[in-house]
Amino acid sequence: MILRIYINILDIYNILHYLTYFTMKKLLSAIQPSNQLTLGNYFGAIKQYVALQHQYESYIFIADLHAITNPKVDYSTLKQNKINAVCLYTACGIDLKLNHVFYQSDVPSHTELAHILMCHTYMGELSRMTQYKDKMQKFTNANGTETIPAGLFTYPVLMASDILLYDAEVVPVGSDQKQHLELTKTLALRFNKKYGNTFVVPNPLIAKFGSKIMDLANPEIKMSKSNTNEKGTIFLLEDIEITRKKIMSAKTDSLNKVKFDQLNQPGVSNLMTIYHLLTQISMEEIESKYANQNYGVFKKDLADLVCNHLGNIQAKYHECLKEYETKIKPILIANTKIVNEITNKKLQEIYKKIGMK
Repeated sequence: MILRIYINILDIYNILHYLTYFTMKKLLSAIQPSNQLTLGNYFGAIKQYVALQHQYESYIFIADLHAITNPKVDYSTLKQNKINAVCLYTACGIDLKLNHVFYQSDVPSHTELAHILMCHTYMGELSRMTQYKDKMQKFTNANGTETIPAGLFTYPVLMASDILLYDAEVVPVGSDQKQHLELTKTLALRFNKKYGNTFVVPNPLIAKFGSKIMDLANPEIKMSKSNTNEKGTIFLLEDIEITRKKIMSAKTDSLNKVKFDQLNQPGVSNLMTIYHLLTQISMEEIESKYANQNYGVFKKDLADLVCNHLGNIQAKYHECLKEYETKIKPILIANTKIVNEITNKKLQEIYKKIGMK
């Protein structure tokens, strides 16, 4: 009798678990294939994924097709960098199974839908993308000629395809990607109006703190691996003593007062944001804690926090690399099979809508 009741309770639990899963909103996000991820990437994306992975039906892919839109990409290291990215995200707390992690190039539907969407996108819309305008300057030669890759121009369309394939309702993005998501919404609405309800219109998820960690040497710009002064960027896999030196030499101001004031004290406000994200201590509490302390004391405490955190991530990362072939790769293969079934079904629906099937 007791055994029967116990089994029934387990059945009810499993039913409720699956009902909860299938009523979850869908979340879609992408990972750059690199082991050169920064503290900005960690707080702006990875840490959010870890916090959200039990709240959504998540799909996270390694964006290797997006990577080659940069003509400077090193093809000799691309394959290994994809593996590095998977292991680094795993080390940071991403559950590969729970988030259906996979390689973008292993799912052909992404590029098929991108072509269809490209046929419904206007040149003017793409040329107005702020990121495109910024990046095209790097491909303008001294004589005025341009060598801008077409893939860079159509990047937002592939991004729209990535999102719309999964009927994703939520997309975690940095503030610099919000314009691309707005284009995705525009394309979804345009397609739905022309062919009938097909795509879910996604919404951005932008964190209040952490979506944009600023450069330590120049707090007026975003922390990035491409910044010319590497002293301003903390890499997740760099030697932690180098990290410590970068934090101790981070630009602040002459006020020597730990106060969150992004307008007048951008440097120390950036450091306080990092402190807050690592400890969950509020800005008011941080200000109170260091009210009678100088920047040196605050920086030392922050450096200890960051270095301890990165040390743990690095240990898990190297362990994951050792286990990639035996433990990680089989999970990715299984995820890819599931994802291809989902996207093929969606693509067939789209082909029928546009009269191809």
